[in-house]
Amino acid sequence: MTTMLIRNAVVMTMNNDDQIFTGDVLIEGNRITQIAERLETQDVDRIIDAGGKVLLPGFVQTHIHLCQTLFRGRADDLSLIEWLKEKIWPLEAAHSEDSVYYSAMLGIGELIRSGTTTILDMETVHYTESAFQAIKESGIRALSGKVMMDHGTEVPLALQENTQKSLQDSVDLLEKWHGAENGRIQYAFCPRFVVSCTEELLIGVRDLSAEYGVKVHTHASENLGEIAMVEAERGMRNVVYLDHIGLAKPNLILAHSIWLDDEEKQIIRERGVKLTHCPGSNMKLASGIAEIPHLLEQGIDIGIGADGAPCNNNLDMFQEMRLTAYMQKVKHGPTIMNAKTVLRMATMGGAKVLGLEKEIGSIEIGKLADLQLLDLEDFHVYPSFDADWYSRVVYAATRGDVDTVIINGQVVMENKMVRTVDKKVVLKEADRSLKKLIARL
Repeated sequence: MTTMLIRNAVVMTMNNDDQIFTGDVLIEGNRITQIAERLETQDVDRIIDAGGKVLLPGFVQTHIHLCQTLFRGRADDLSLIEWLKEKIWPLEAAHSEDSVYYSAMLGIGELIRSGTTTILDMETVHYTESAFQAIKESGIRALSGKVMMDHGTEVPLALQENTQKSLQDSVDLLEKWHGAENGRIQYAFCPRFVVSCTEELLIGVRDLSAEYGVKVHTHASENLGEIAMVEAERGMRNVVYLDHIGLAKPNLILAHSIWLDDEEKQIIRERGVKLTHCPGSNMKLASGIAEIPHLLEQGIDIGIGADGAPCNNNLDMFQEMRLTAYMQKVKHGPTIMNAKTVLRMATMGGAKVLGLEKEIGSIEIGKLADLQLLDLEDFHVYPSFDADWYSRVVYAATRGDVDTVIINGQVVMENKMVRTVDKKVVLKEADRSLKKLIARL
């Protein structure tokens, strides 16, 4: 078992006591085994001198579409339904094994580079195996699954699924990938949203997720037009309908959830449903402002995610944290969302949403070593004298300040260079894959 000592860092633990101190963290294998102001270096395989750097838990992004990274800049200035029908669905329908793989690698490189160590990822209908391969090779921690779509006449033929085949394909992927890489990779059932799923499919997902003990991830109540479509067809609002068919359970994770009425909020709270907030996407698509402070006050678990590259257009948690705070301040006043609350959402909040709070999200003995080192010795994050560390990280720091990233005890980025994703190859192949994809449209 290899050992690694991170020496003399400013350790922002994000534990229940919000401890911040200057000291050392020892990693043995893939777990944190000692934390102290000073630890002995004897018999340590490697020492990282982190003097002047800040050690944080890796960010946990709770809503990502790796398959869409190739589409960055190709679906701008549209609202959700038009964005899907005119741009995203046709592009996803033209994917190949290669394009999904390099789209995923492109996204993962960006995520690691900006301090994200864990993601909840929703793929497209086909070639999800390629995304899992990219996840495996890159070293990122991920819950992922194929998107499921068996309903809707305006969906490209290549994305229209047979109900039973969609369920079986998902199970086949689950049985191969859930728990892979010593548990670093997990599977989640991913019905896209009620608009593109039959009730038969959703009930099948309900039953299979219970049988296998895995998460269900879907979009809900992102857009007023989407809600109107669900009400017209199913006779109920999104969350009420999901509860009606038995999907509203603690293993359900809903992306966006902007337009919730009081009944839906009560269902989410009472059933233990988890939410993921996507401020950049919500603003760019003009979907609305989710009532995050109110939902947090009710004890609902909420994480943060960048969503997909074509509706953001970055996968940068530093940007998402600032937007999470700023958009609420504009609506509710300057004191409504402080930096500590937002940083907690990006770390322990995300871990709770994924059911991984006992493993990641804070720097504590026994937890997995998913960590990031920030170098805050620069103009834009000074002065440091008597500074508020949460403020420096959330309101001043950028992804360019991430120096080192460790996932599962392995250094995947050092000196701002990602080790597990070949940048030169991925950039070249991303362009090549996109050119071929466009030719298939």
